[in-house]
Amino acid sequence: MASEKPASVWRPWWVDDLLHALMFLTRLPVPAPARGDRPLMHTGWAFPLVGLLVGAVGGGTLWLGAHAGVPLLASALIALALTAFLTGALHEDGLADLADGFGGGGTKERKIEIMRDSRVGSYGVLALVIATGIKAACLANLAIAAPWLAAFGLMAAHVLGRTAILPIAYCLAPATATGLGSGAGRAKPVTTGLCLALGTLLSFALLPGTGFIAALAATALAGGATALLAKRQIGGYTGDVLGGSEQIVECFVLIALTMLPAGAAGFGWPG
Repeated sequence: MASEKPASVWRPWWVDDLLHALMFLTRLPVPAPARGDRPLMHTGWAFPLVGLLVGAVGGGTLWLGAHAGVPLLASALIALALTAFLTGALHEDGLADLADGFGGGGTKERKIEIMRDSRVGSYGVLALVIATGIKAACLANLAIAAPWLAAFGLMAAHVLGRTAILPIAYCLAPATATGLGSGAGRAKPVTTGLCLALGTLLSFALLPGTGFIAALAATALAGGATALLAKRQIGGYTGDVLGGSEQIVECFVLIALTMLPAGAAGFGWPG
């Protein structure tokens, strides 16, 4: 008598895609997707949802820390540490490798070779310190007005940071024939469009009004600049370029939100 198929086979396709994205982008213990061989970029529409989850954990931690009397800068740093832990510092590693490769290599081949090296160099360390400092300072500044504003800002930054990954992968070609960038598959137009639509909708729900416009503009600027830099430096994208772009977008979004008028009205919420 034939054995019954596992229940996981009957999960809806979108649940499977979300599980696939969670398995790759986080270290959360989730069930394995039924279609484990599906290319990562084909599940990329779910990246903003992963960002929302990770950002909610970090934002909630920041909010709780601020209300518990923990200094705002310390609360921000704890929240950032927790989000890095949840993702296995995947995007932070990409930023460090990107900085080392683009900063230390003279040729395309040498830049890619440096990016593939597991060791972190001076450029990478500086990039991580600067990015973490920018995010922590912006979050602490937002929390002065209200801790929940900082929490919503962090959530939006994570959503938009992951939303920017797919358009970059769609507009550029893999820089090499091997590695994560190539092995993840090419981003499809429909998947990229769904990712952009979902990321835009989620960010609008978090920042309805001026905050939404500022965050979207910051995402377009940071993502576009990263894509152009990658095209000029190595002729396309790698996994490190995509991971680094997420961190760069996060920084730009938080800077843009911090520059808005203080208070809920700056985010579009009633004061």
